[in-house]
Amino acid sequence: MNDRGINLGAERAKYIAAVILYGTVGMFLRFVDYPSEIVALCRGSIGSVFIVLYLRARHKRIDRDAVRRNLPWLVISGICLGLNWILLFIAYIRTTVAIASLCNYVAPVLVILVTPVFLHEPLNIRKLPCVGVAFLGIILVSGVWNGAIGDLFGAFMAMAAAICFVFIVICNRKLRDITAYDRSILQLAISALTILPYVIVRNWGTVPTWDTRSVLIILMLGVVHTGAAYCLYFSGMANLPVQTVAVLGYIEPVVSVVCSALLLREPMGPAGWIGGALILGAALVSELGSPKKRRESE
Repeated sequence: MNDRGINLGAERAKYIAAVILYGTVGMFLRFVDYPSEIVALCRGSIGSVFIVLYLRARHKRIDRDAVRRNLPWLVISGICLGLNWILLFIAYIRTTVAIASLCNYVAPVLVILVTPVFLHEPLNIRKLPCVGVAFLGIILVSGVWNGAIGDLFGAFMAMAAAICFVFIVICNRKLRDITAYDRSILQLAISALTILPYVIVRNWGTVPTWDTRSVLIILMLGVVHTGAAYCLYFSGMANLPVQTVAVLGYIEPVVSVVCSALLLREPMGPAGWIGGALILGAALVSELGSPKKRRESE
């Protein structure tokens, strides 16, 4: 427990569970025949509706006063979430997935660096080497170290997506006295509204054909990987130190690579496995302290 009576171990478990769910999204997208921006729009829409129905089933309502007090930060973070998805999809089109992923995962490094400026939280020097090791792991996992060269515009888009993620983290740390459910509903709904114009422009004049498998996967991604996962994600993010959130976020690409290697039979190679071990090791070491410090923090 910390000073506010929050069980940090439980919050870590929530955040890690959400990150693992996010890491499996790419595997399921391989079996969806619709454009990625349509999938993103459906994720935001279905996720927000799912959480509303879940609250109603539990006879709970959205705290309108809490939403009103936090509305500016909710709007900004929702827009940034939608922009993060759009920019990352553009990056995947304009450059390799490896380079796009590498540039996007500069976000945790940026979070740790801007924390003292925007959130006035002390910089934990012990976490900086862990970030460096994790970033090295991302390079090995992505395969960029092999000399792959992608479109600079695509890399720039992925970096812009990373900056949007940084703002999402900052905005969520600014929210006060609002439940994970309420913040998830608003942020997902606003992200869907942000993506909608992009979907209209990209798909103007086309009518998607019905694909049962794709529709079922999208429903699952909306309910489980978005609605449920975002509740876990924002709940954990709200109560964990921001630098812990940054480093644990590196688990997501490892899960993606492991799923592609073991379930999709895509080769990863020795360097990829070494990179995955470095990322997980850095995340673990960053969370370990002396027994005394651990007792004080929990």
